Amino acid sequence: MGVMSIGRALELAESRGLDLVEVSPEADPPVCRVMDFGKFQYEQSRKERKAKKQQKVIEVKEIRLSPKTDDHHLSFKVRDARKWIMDGMKVRVRIRFRGREITHANIGFDRLQKIAAELNDVAVIEQSPNMEGTTMLMVLAPGGKPAEKKA
Repeated sequence: MGVMSIGRALELAESRGLDLVEVSPEADPPVCRVMDFGKFQYEQSRKERKAKKQQKVIEVKEIRLSPKTDDHHLSFKVRDARKWIMDGMKVRVRIRFRGREITHANIGFDRLQKIAAELNDVAVIEQSPNMEGTTMLMVLAPGGKPAEKKA
């Protein structure tokens, strides 16, 4: 509607039964709009609610192992990890070293590499194996080379 005095703008808004809302106070002169402010707030909250409903939350599942974990038990854990990754979740694989086991960190590293190799058809390594205190940690995320289907 162009540049006008505050009094004139308030009068115009009141005559239409609406509110005068300051949109950009930093501008010179400040920018205002004549609108129903209650309706505007309601529509904004609806947009935010809809955006929140549509956002995808990625869950992180965790597998805890030790360097002494048996291969049979490990296969169950890998199967669970595969299922979670195919459901779109990330998987954190943690190997906890106790006592003198820490001197053989290479065993844990080899275990994590073996797990990553078994899951490379459905997952990619997001965080490579590294030591954090007495634990070695690796994070796997969905995505990888899709397995070729046999006819």
